[in-house]
Amino acid sequence: MNRERAIEVLHQYTRSPNLRKHALAVEACVAAYADKFGEDRATWSATALLHDFDYEMYPNAPDHPVKGSEILKELGVSEEIRRAILSHATYTGVPRVSRLEKTLFACDELAGFITAVTLVKPTKSLAEVDASSVRRKMKDKAFARSVSREDIVNGAAELGVDLDQHIGFCIEAMRQRAVELGLAGPGA
Repeated sequence: MNRERAIEVLHQYTRSPNLRKHALAVEACVAAYADKFGEDRATWSATALLHDFDYEMYPNAPDHPVKGSEILKELGVSEEIRRAILSHATYTGVPRVSRLEKTLFACDELAGFITAVTLVKPTKSLAEVDASSVRRKMKDKAFARSVSREDIVNGAAELGVDLDQHIGFCIEAMRQRAVELGLAGPGA
């Protein structure tokens, strides 16, 4: 499974532009970590792109991502990718063991939260977002209330990185693709 094929599968099963952008945002973070850790960028990118591909069909636990994993198996997607996707949902009972599994979990909720923080900025640009602004918004329980702060904190801890450094790293990774993510501000 390479990035191009993962994009095809994502687009086949996911119609929502926002859910597609979420996949791309998570991919930006996960792929940046693949580069940092010297891991296989193609596999890590594909995993991130596909982690929620089944969400429109199966939005409820435990169907997502379990039924999606079955679809991916039929498509010939590797056990490594399927296992990482299963492990990103805490209720599946699949423990996060590999670096890929821990990275996907650490980046998923955080990428969504960074996006939410960006969209409330006056220019809707990642250029205005930093780790301290994300941390401030994390304290506001009414803001982006569906995003698990606990998963963000635990994800960084499982990955073995400082939370502020992790937030900053993901912001920078997403900035590199801000136009594609729709987070470059007006006129971009």
